[in-house]
Amino acid sequence: MKFAIYGAGAIGAYMGAKLSVAGEDVALIARGPHLAAMQERGVVVRSPDGDFSAKVFATSDAAEVGRADVVVLAVKAHGLTAIAPLIWPMMGPDTVVLPAQNGIPWWYFQRHGGAWEGTLLESVDPGGVITDHVPAESIVGCVVYPAATIVEPGVIEHEEGNRFSLGELDGTTSERAKAISAALGRAGLRAPVRGNIRQEIWVKLMGNLAFNPISALTQAGMAEIAQDPDAARVAREMMGEAHTVATSLGIEIPISIDQRMAGAERVGDHKTSMLQDVEMARPIEIGGLVGVVLELGRLVGVPMPTTSAVYACAKLLGAKTLQAAGR
Repeated sequence: MKFAIYGAGAIGAYMGAKLSVAGEDVALIARGPHLAAMQERGVVVRSPDGDFSAKVFATSDAAEVGRADVVVLAVKAHGLTAIAPLIWPMMGPDTVVLPAQNGIPWWYFQRHGGAWEGTLLESVDPGGVITDHVPAESIVGCVVYPAATIVEPGVIEHEEGNRFSLGELDGTTSERAKAISAALGRAGLRAPVRGNIRQEIWVKLMGNLAFNPISALTQAGMAEIAQDPDAARVAREMMGEAHTVATSLGIEIPISIDQRMAGAERVGDHKTSMLQDVEMARPIEIGGLVGVVLELGRLVGVPMPTTSAVYACAKLLGAKTLQAAGR
């Protein structure tokens, strides 16, 4: 299969390198020094599963890639509006789009059925730009679990995880989803095909929704938040509010808040992605992880006072951080 990975940062380059080593046709789309390093030396991956490198075609121009079987959108949610109009040179009638973002995706109510079918989520798709450029029929949902960082241009530090859960938006089990799962499996990545991909999105989101913004605001790691009585109370309240929203949307969360807190404590002093972004003066994923859940809360009539307060503070922190960096 031919994979085009748009936004080949840490996760995208890791996935692309694994696929390339397994013999798949891979193109990486990136920019800046990271792109230059990958063009010169390929992708270097340092991993507890074993270090390796891969020479992969890399470019900044989707037109140089041509049509692909699978287009992986590996930019963060707030970057999708800019790239959605640029993917058309890689799209054919049967091309699958695999969005690989954290949080509630823009496509959440596409091929959903019921009263909310087709509802536009402004928090993650302002003005419907992404919806207008990415056909709903082309999308296979994806939940990303690996943790990785770019430690220097072209060099990826893979910390843990190798699962990319997949699922059709209408809940069916399709041949195309199984084919992508098989390709990822040959590359040593776990890619189960789920019958309810939205449930898995919520399961992962419950922790991210709370721990990411709290860590960004406090500069604390996961375990520190879980062990601090006051911070832990805020995290529990946020997860409780989100749980009520999910239930109102017909989603059952199979993991309790107690289990989620215990899991965070086991992770240790890991820095969340949002805290890392603040430290690097990069835009934070506040809209896709928190703002969109508040939008869903308003849609179903669930008040979220604690989440709203944390969101307001984290959003302002993100803006001030970029302002201080001159961005």
